[in-house]
Amino acid sequence: MSDTSKPAQVSTEAVSEKPRKRGIAGHCARFWWAYLIGVIVLVVIVVPVVLLVAVPKIAQSKLDEAELTIERIVMTNSQPDKFTMTIDSVIRSDGKVHAKIEPFTGQMFVEGDDRPFAAVNFPETTSDAFQIVNVTQETKIENMAAFTDFNKQLLKSTDFKVRVEGDTGIHVKGIDRRYPVTFRKTITLAGLQTFEGTEVFDSEIAIMGFPDGNNFRGKTRIPNRSVVTFEVGNATFDTFLLGKKVGQTFLDNLILKPGNDNVFPMRSKIDNSAILDIMQKKPYCETGIVPFVLVGTKVVNDGKPLSYFAEALGAGEQTVPIDL
Repeated sequence: MSDTSKPAQVSTEAVSEKPRKRGIAGHCARFWWAYLIGVIVLVVIVVPVVLLVAVPKIAQSKLDEAELTIERIVMTNSQPDKFTMTIDSVIRSDGKVHAKIEPFTGQMFVEGDDRPFAAVNFPETTSDAFQIVNVTQETKIENMAAFTDFNKQLLKSTDFKVRVEGDTGIHVKGIDRRYPVTFRKTITLAGLQTFEGTEVFDSEIAIMGFPDGNNFRGKTRIPNRSVVTFEVGNATFDTFLLGKKVGQTFLDNLILKPGNDNVFPMRSKIDNSAILDIMQKKPYCETGIVPFVLVGTKVVNDGKPLSYFAEALGAGEQTVPIDL
């Protein structure tokens, strides 16, 4: 009897996705508390990092990108240890971050010198794209050497750099928190170029002298290429001719404003023999123009000596051609 093989029976069972979905849902329902803790931990970590690290960095970056322009500086009521200073300035930014910057004191430095020559009390400002910031204050001269060097730089330079720096706080709109930041800007100021281009006109010489004891007088036009107005006072200059001191020149009530409209009476007491001698030499006898050299020696305002102006005016020679 032969065996009869029977075909194997294979049963196939369809697999449904629904149990897996129910498993995921069940897992979430079962461990919801773990996910909640994870979200809370994430928020606890990320939010402080944003508030304590990211926002301050963004605020400082935006402050660094802002541009400070000095439109005008006025120095009046000049005294030996203080003066009144007005600074008109403009701050420009992209205006994307809405914030307020606290009032602060900005120290002013000549670039490359770590001694502050003046301090400016900036008012509260905002992060608006264009903001006018004007300050008028009495300024004490805390470092006389630094302030004198500033005046020397201003007098002799074509242009030079000044750094303004101070610590303050910023308040970003929508965040109840103060962030410490540093205001730090470097600006370029035009210098006076030792008053190059000074002119003397309407000049008169009296060999026997004028009633005031001087023997030369005229008018002088002094250019001021900077944005700075100075109340100098009464200035005295040693006067030289061909390298030899021949007398003194006096300019009274000097207030130098930006531009070329600074005209003042001048008077001098000059050695007559030096004048007669040079007028016999070429080319002076042909042109009548004599190159006097002035070096500042003394500045007095309201009866008080101002060493910071006197030293600055004495730090360089100013050649003034005079038609005799």
